[in-house]
Amino acid sequence: MSEVRPLLQAALNGDREHPAAPRTAEETAVEARAAVDAGARAVHLHVFDADGRQTFAAEPSAATLRAVRAACPGISISLSTSAEVEADPRRRIELIKAWTDLPDVVTANQGEDGIIELCELLTVRGIGIEAGLLSLDDARQFVNSGVAPSCVRAMVEPLDADPDEATAHADAIERTLAGAGVRLEQIHHGDGVASWAVNERAIARGHGIRTGLEDTPVLPDGRIARDNRDLVATATSMLRRRE
Repeated sequence: MSEVRPLLQAALNGDREHPAAPRTAEETAVEARAAVDAGARAVHLHVFDADGRQTFAAEPSAATLRAVRAACPGISISLSTSAEVEADPRRRIELIKAWTDLPDVVTANQGEDGIIELCELLTVRGIGIEAGLLSLDDARQFVNSGVAPSCVRAMVEPLDADPDEATAHADAIERTLAGAGVRLEQIHHGDGVASWAVNERAIARGHGIRTGLEDTPVLPDGRIARDNRDLVATATSMLRRRE
């Protein structure tokens, strides 16, 4: 039996439409608490402004962080820095420079323009980096960039819709990291129903996993999940079965 269970991170929201996907700071705090109660030991979230748009702006980012920290004291909070929120690399850096309340970590997708400069800023600001590897090309770019020593973990995130293709993609990314001598903690997840196959493979290999409404609206049997708690409880059961 494992002494330490692999990390389970809950990805609470994003651009996916679901009735339970939180948008406001208060909603996000409620979903975070529910996910933690169901077994998550870290949460990842996207911040939204008053108009319901994703944002990196300082004020809504601070408000959301404060609300989640109050609801989940001691839980690691990860924010998104995705170019899908702000495509201009310079504008993204300026917005993140203006943050007044800092997350514990952020996910920085390694295939995006300006990612090296962003990682340099994050390191200067003392924000941990989760290196987002959405493809094999991302993994190759990452190992060649020299960014790995500044990161706290690698996020293995194949987006293939087919479960077999997603797990093969995860395997290729993992082998690329191992071949380059990158020994960072790993968290694995996929997209949609394929995310569960990626999770299962990762658990068998001793890696952490991520689930939540950002990643999938469905449970392993294809039923629509009620909320983040539903997804996290399922992932917690998967981890327990492997102990």
